[in-house]
Amino acid sequence: MSVQFDHPENREALSAARVRALEALLIEKGVITDGTVDKVLGYFESDMTPLNGAKIVARAWSDPEFAQRLVSDTPAAVSELDLPIGMAGAEGEHLQAVANTEGVHNLVICTLCSCFPWPVLGLPPYWYKDPTFRARAAREPRVVLEEVGLGLDPSVELRVWDSSGHSRWFVVPRRPDGTEGMSEEELAALVTTESMIGIAEALSPAA
Repeated sequence: MSVQFDHPENREALSAARVRALEALLIEKGVITDGTVDKVLGYFESDMTPLNGAKIVARAWSDPEFAQRLVSDTPAAVSELDLPIGMAGAEGEHLQAVANTEGVHNLVICTLCSCFPWPVLGLPPYWYKDPTFRARAAREPRVVLEEVGLGLDPSVELRVWDSSGHSRWFVVPRRPDGTEGMSEEELAALVTTESMIGIAEALSPAA
């Protein structure tokens, strides 16, 4: 799923140019080396990916007791699973899960910048960092969800969580119907980054 907001067509090129300039300056000052940025990005692209979050959600769907521990003490529950080393490290500090229910839907945003639990959700989508999304999702979240195809019944309470360096939120989406008897691996395939942000539901088995 792609969420589109208006921005200059050359915005990504401008951002990339700024990053290259900053990287060159840091190398010149001896703060980092030529391979530092590539090494860090490679780590987050290979180990700290949404697959980790999908495994966490699948376990919560399969184990009600784990699901309770996950929302009451997220770091401790996450540490129970066989996940890559560093889940509580950079960008994974202060993880906190919130669970969708029949009467409550959760949406995670970051009005400050783009705080995101990288070890659980991977690198933040481009639209998540967009100032328009950040502002409108805080001001009129139901409208934004409706625009991207997620219409909530008026009876459903919508809770918006503003991530920061002190609380990095992610959503445990509702388990789709028709998934009885599925393995955790099969369930994990139904979990998307968007569903763990709250901008979409988890996939259905037939999707």
